[in-house]
Amino acid sequence: MALNHCAEAAGLRTESGRRVRFVPPQGKEGYELQIARTGEVATRPDSLHDWFNALVWLAFPRTKARLNAMHAAEIPREGGRRGRLRDMLTIFDEGGALVVSDDAELVALVRGMRWRELYWTHRERLKRSMRFVVLGHAVLEQALKPWPGITCKALFVSPAGSVVSAGRSLDEQAAEWLAGCGPRER
Repeated sequence: MALNHCAEAAGLRTESGRRVRFVPPQGKEGYELQIARTGEVATRPDSLHDWFNALVWLAFPRTKARLNAMHAAEIPREGGRRGRLRDMLTIFDEGGALVVSDDAELVALVRGMRWRELYWTHRERLKRSMRFVVLGHAVLEQALKPWPGITCKALFVSPAGSVVSAGRSLDEQAAEWLAGCGPRER
């Protein structure tokens, strides 16, 4: 499978060091637990959803590994009932995006949902100073047949290499943000 060749070439690993491989669905172990234990990502051969998921693993390996590690750590704590943290992780995994900018005024316009001002009044500045990077694989799939209701949950990050990002990649920034969302030690 070409995806496995790309994963091997990129050195994709789970947070526990397992080599990431894309395999047909098998067994009865849960999706996230299987990835954490074996590095095997269940990938249906004819599924665009799964194909986009694999592409996001290739583009954002630290973020995907962090999402998986957090899911796997949380499952035993939930007692068979999915909790708020895993809901948030799933929503970001399926429908997340990064808003990339160091322009505080443009970021404030996004946060304030001041769309006309952002996209009309400041459109030239927006084109120069802000990027939107979708990493939610379900949103990527839906973008093949776009419709007005497609939305993303956004994480604001600084451009890689900027003073604010301290040279961290977008992938590193997203993974670090996620790491701060986990359960706090008591």
